[in-house]
Amino acid sequence: MQKVKMGLFYILANWACYAMFCIFLLIAVAFLVYCLYIKHIHMKYDHIPGPPRDSFLFGHSRTMIGETQSGRNVHDKFLQWAEMYGPVVRINTLHVVVILVTCPEATKEILMSPKYLKHKLAYKRLFGLFGTRFLGNGLATATDHEQWHKQRRIMDPAFSSLYLRGLMGTFNERAENLMDELTKLADSKREAKMLQLVNRVTLDVITKVAFGMDLDLLNNESPFPRAIDMCLKGMVHSTQDMFFELMPKNRPFIKEVREACQLLRTTGEDWISKRRTAIQNGENVPKDILTQIIKSAGQEEEINKEDEDFMLDNFVTFFIAGQETTANQLAFCIMELARKTDIVEKAQEEVDAVIGMKQEISYDDLGELTYLSQVLKETLRMYAPSPGTSRELPEDLTISGVHIPAGVMAMFDSYVCGRMDKFFKDPLTFDPDRFHPDAPKPYYCYFPFALGPRSCLGQKFAQMEAKVVMAKLLQRFEFSLVPGQSFDILDTGTLRPKSGVVCNIKHRNPNM
Repeated sequence: MQKVKMGLFYILANWACYAMFCIFLLIAVAFLVYCLYIKHIHMKYDHIPGPPRDSFLFGHSRTMIGETQSGRNVHDKFLQWAEMYGPVVRINTLHVVVILVTCPEATKEILMSPKYLKHKLAYKRLFGLFGTRFLGNGLATATDHEQWHKQRRIMDPAFSSLYLRGLMGTFNERAENLMDELTKLADSKREAKMLQLVNRVTLDVITKVAFGMDLDLLNNESPFPRAIDMCLKGMVHSTQDMFFELMPKNRPFIKEVREACQLLRTTGEDWISKRRTAIQNGENVPKDILTQIIKSAGQEEEINKEDEDFMLDNFVTFFIAGQETTANQLAFCIMELARKTDIVEKAQEEVDAVIGMKQEISYDDLGELTYLSQVLKETLRMYAPSPGTSRELPEDLTISGVHIPAGVMAMFDSYVCGRMDKFFKDPLTFDPDRFHPDAPKPYYCYFPFALGPRSCLGQKFAQMEAKVVMAKLLQRFEFSLVPGQSFDILDTGTLRPKSGVVCNIKHRNPNM
């Protein structure tokens, strides 16, 4: 009996070894096939100019991950490559090839045409973060044209000029709350953390005008600013570092990102449910973004899980996109103006002439603040908060004399183009006169809100809000940067000032 057991043990052990050998062989063969495929990709695309790969397998991943881990702005590396290798730059990651395009003619052809869709691989990474659904298939991330077009058509009324005119009261009210807070800081001679303050104001605005909720974040604590920040940081690590989730040291961070995603989606469930109930009860509800989101899922009494997820995708999209980029633009604008006395004086003269001492800024006033518009546009040139977009190239193209075989992702980076000397003379000089009404218009090298059919739906909303806040700030206060701050840029999915733009604030006497 003992011999039989030993025999069975040896047979099983031999089978286990054989099975392990077969598995190892299959893995080795699969890896070899994959390496051969990568070699094929290299042979297909290596004629496109680009920096030397860090490795055969991982391409340029180590360089880009290194930029992120070091707290540097990876778009500065893209700028360096564009200046070194020309209007088309090849970037490799495993078997994926991305081309960075800074050719205006190609930018026009690709971004202005609906036939070039958002790249599935790039936007799939934003569907979820570390296993938790994030932006899903919302308006910003939908790659199917019909699905996107349906959403866009439904959302358009919430961003019509007529509807936006009606938001001036909220823009003024929330901006006044910021002025009250700055008054307290000026009176007590305390420092103002401007990025934090404008983040709270823009989040107040979007939650009020988009979802009908009053958060009053300048006076109340809320988990939302932290949750948004964690989602954006998680987005950077998820999209730029393929090994991030595998590292045990990152587990606490990943857990917090998942909880942040869940908080935003749970909040969306609650707010959508309340609005749906109001609609079903025949109550008079605003035609705001929340109402349009509900319409996008259909008019049925009962909604299925897919409809619910779809609504929450758009809720999270507008919740984040509706405040983060505007806040960053405002912070960058304040950072630049705080060290440009001549530009501040010119902007203040215009504000004094158009607005005077009145508190309520009208829609028509915004149209007369032309120099302030130039200041905000120049801010977006140098510091595009949402720096780029990408498109799939389904067919062969020739860009600047370089043949591009089909199948690659084309990346368009407004930050990179905005800082290239061939498009803007002395690009690191902040000069609002570049956008003077009589100055030549930038030719497809300035696109902070993207271009064409997939351009940002909320760009007019964002610039109205930014102009109201900046006009009131220039009207009431003098501001200067607290010494010792850096002017570095932090990439957290969107670009923001790394220092937080900490200012000393003083009351302004425009009659002096």
